[in-house]
Amino acid sequence: MDVKQVRNTALLVLSALVWGLAFAAQSVGSGYVEAYTFLACRSWLACGFLVVLLLVRRRLAAGRNVRPAVTPAAPGTALRGGVLCGIFLFAASAAQQMAVGEVSTAKASFLTALYVVLVPVCGIFLGRRPDRRIWLCVAASVAGLYLLCMAGHDTLSLTVSELKLLLCALLFAVQILLVGHYSPKVDGVLLSLYQFLTTSVLSTVFMFLTEHPDWQQIKGAGIAILYCGILSSGVGYTLQIIGQRGLDPTIASLAMCLESVFGALAGWALLGQKLSPVEIAGCLLMFAAIVGSTLATGRSSAARKESAAPDKTS
Repeated sequence: MDVKQVRNTALLVLSALVWGLAFAAQSVGSGYVEAYTFLACRSWLACGFLVVLLLVRRRLAAGRNVRPAVTPAAPGTALRGGVLCGIFLFAASAAQQMAVGEVSTAKASFLTALYVVLVPVCGIFLGRRPDRRIWLCVAASVAGLYLLCMAGHDTLSLTVSELKLLLCALLFAVQILLVGHYSPKVDGVLLSLYQFLTTSVLSTVFMFLTEHPDWQQIKGAGIAILYCGILSSGVGYTLQIIGQRGLDPTIASLAMCLESVFGALAGWALLGQKLSPVEIAGCLLMFAAIVGSTLATGRSSAARKESAAPDKTS
């Protein structure tokens, strides 16, 4: 691995740390404001950050006469893709924010991270056949889910909050597939801006329809909102864009998987949350499933590229 790959991997690990700490911030923020209010505030902050980033980057590119990294697509493609991605990002983020204050950050982060396993499974509906090892990862994640959420309890049913987090993981899986479809065609930061703008508008509408936002409560959650809006959504996404350039997808996925580990550590270090040995075993099993799914997906992608490459020996 050369210096550039080491640097880019470090950037992705840093973005995973930023996202992992966001679970603690979301948990704190949920004690002050309701879900849609928190989501609206952080999303508008993210929009502002991305607008500034886009303007600065375009000015620098114009000064250096740098060509766009992405071939311009048909007009409206970025907007259409951003709106679609934003709808699923809104739904996933809302489900997550509704649940994050009612469960430990470790449980929230690991259940959310199941999207890594669900992405290749959802790909079946798009005609993509996942690697057979993915099904082993699915079985491992279900076993980990049992240890984390149900072992030792009087009932074998999931709580409403845990079901919301599973729904969140599924919605994030769809959102990731949509981003993967549109991101090669349009500017990544512009796509993200439209995505967060859609999330901002939808969360603001639902905030006024279903909640009673209070300025004093918003001020109380100010630090958490600032962290999630600027650092988690703005800086974290920027680090991801830079870090994934030229980096092996499997290495990138493994680095970003650390988000769940950092989320659990944040709950322990910042909020004093503890896990039982059985719950820790569930976390480890789910993390193994997440890592295994990224390895299997990476290998199958590499195999497809190799089979599609022309035979140079003939």
